[in-house]
Amino acid sequence: MSTFTPTERTTLKRLPKRGEFDRSVVYEILDEAFVCHVGFVADGKPVVIPTSFGRIDDDLYIHGSAASRMLRSLAEGIEVCLTVTLIDGLVLARSAFHHSINYRSVVVFGRATVVAEQDEKIKALHAFTDHIVDERWRDVRPPTENELQATVVLKLPLAEVSAKTRTGPPIDDDEDYALPIWAGVVPMALTAGPPVADDRVLAGIEVPEYAREYVRFSKGSPGSRRR
Repeated sequence: MSTFTPTERTTLKRLPKRGEFDRSVVYEILDEAFVCHVGFVADGKPVVIPTSFGRIDDDLYIHGSAASRMLRSLAEGIEVCLTVTLIDGLVLARSAFHHSINYRSVVVFGRATVVAEQDEKIKALHAFTDHIVDERWRDVRPPTENELQATVVLKLPLAEVSAKTRTGPPIDDDEDYALPIWAGVVPMALTAGPPVADDRVLAGIEVPEYAREYVRFSKGSPGSRRR
């Protein structure tokens, strides 16, 4: 299917026209974002933890130390809500009330499971690495057996999912358009600066092109580049 099926939890109650269930839109947002926020209840109290993630097809993966409270809690199969948000612009209206932000976001509900099979675990770690910098995995030392044992990887299926976006200019009250006030959008974008080499990089090692020419890209739209 090219779209996710809306559920009671993913159907937008307010401003439903901003909702999006197209898989390609969801993938693009997830693949551009660096950080997700994982919400869950531990010991009867709500917790939201930011962490990195990776995607392989319709599965999201998160990982960390085996001692992590978040991973230990999620491994028990409790309900989780995972979100990502990208900021595209500051929307400056003529009134304070109508100021807004242009954004793209994804919300995922579900239950995570522990990745026990080693091949899948390594594929997930590969996805984590290349999610941050594409093609980096091919250059680095792979995890050792001890490192794999010390790392927990969880899989969260993309089953109950929705995206929400806002685009375009401010929407003011009709009477406010006559006010002598500038209004519009200040575009926002994530840009990379020149790479700074570690002091202990061996002599003669050049900065790889993917670091020197880094731009954030969307795996959801192969070959595209966001500048």
